[in-house]
Amino acid sequence: MPVRAWYDVAPSAARLTGSLRDIGYEFPAAVADIVDNSVAAGATRIDVTVEFDGEDSRVVIADDGHGMSAGQLTEALRFGTRRSYRRGELGRYGLGLKTASLSQCRTLTVISRSSRSVARTSARQLDLDLVEEWDQWVIVDPSPQDPVVRSARQWLAEGTGTVVVWQALDRVLPEKRPSGGWARRRLESLAARTSDHLSMVFHRFLEGSDGLTPLVISVNGQKLRPWNPFALQEPHTSELPRQQFEIEMAGTTGLVQLRRFVLPPRDCFTSAAEFERHSGPLNWNRQQGLYVYRANRLVQWGGWGGIRGIDEHTKLARAALDFDNDLDSAFNINVAKMRVSLPAQLRQILEAPVNELCVLANDAYRRTSRGSARPFPTDVDASPEVRAATQAAATAGLALRMAAMQADQWVAWQRIEETLRAQSPEMAQLLGLDG
Repeated sequence: MPVRAWYDVAPSAARLTGSLRDIGYEFPAAVADIVDNSVAAGATRIDVTVEFDGEDSRVVIADDGHGMSAGQLTEALRFGTRRSYRRGELGRYGLGLKTASLSQCRTLTVISRSSRSVARTSARQLDLDLVEEWDQWVIVDPSPQDPVVRSARQWLAEGTGTVVVWQALDRVLPEKRPSGGWARRRLESLAARTSDHLSMVFHRFLEGSDGLTPLVISVNGQKLRPWNPFALQEPHTSELPRQQFEIEMAGTTGLVQLRRFVLPPRDCFTSAAEFERHSGPLNWNRQQGLYVYRANRLVQWGGWGGIRGIDEHTKLARAALDFDNDLDSAFNINVAKMRVSLPAQLRQILEAPVNELCVLANDAYRRTSRGSARPFPTDVDASPEVRAATQAAATAGLALRMAAMQADQWVAWQRIEETLRAQSPEMAQLLGLDG
């Protein structure tokens, strides 16, 4: 075979870094990606500070993890870090620290300490202005007298850890009047949204559940309370039997675990405040569905992944779907770790257990609203005999649905329901099959 000429065509640093800024991060998701690194570093405490100071506003994310040496810090700021990720790690592409940060700011500074016995810190800075001016992949060692570095060293005085600082927040503050009241309110709003986001995405770490080391995260000095979508502390939350599936794709085999929950209706929550809190950022209807976890970190929530549609009558149904990073390629996780695609093989497997969950959630919903939702006699004005017959009919409808699922005849049963609703809507309503 003849030897062919080859050419080293390095990408333009200025153009490519500019493109990577538009990878799709929102502010809370960008902060969460930095927190991923802190969790991977074994941190037990993470402080997020969103500080308004006009053009000098900054975001600081500090942790007490194991820190990085000077060489590790330099490598961490490489686009496409030259390292592999172990099973269970939250990292994926070696891009998160850079792409998440630069999606919000133009200057990224990282200060780290890796030795408990020696109070020595290392600092590196990635400045987009410098990259664009030189059109090279360069980072610099900031001055020890830089106020950012000096402040970070105070945080690191007691032990190991890493401090990430975002400055020149051009994607956050308005280009005109960055010192105005609107800019201040925007940062305050982003801090509040970030608190809600981190409370949800890292709720298992905040709870210390599933054998995880308990993690404390604070935003602007306020310790976060975990938001568990499944209301496990509520006595009337019910859980169906857990299931586990083996997925194989492109030579990779891994396990996926499914947990299914029916949350209590409003009147069965311990308080109205708890019912409202568990409605979540998207509110009850859009919070129903699958909550997909990668290595215990929530990466996608709400909706049924194409298995079925969102329905008012199934808003109490939520399910946890867990996989580890050995199945990343099967789930096609994106760089921001905010979206996954259910493998077609898994979607087919999930259809029956998801429909079973929704039938039970539908029944729980209708038990609380049946009196006002149906033209039949209500619990108030009906005789005990009529109330018992109405409840028996609804129970029979639920039993028929469950039997169809267990017999693997769900598609046929759906056609039967459609026919019954069309030809005898009163009977379908009585059996609880009208939605």
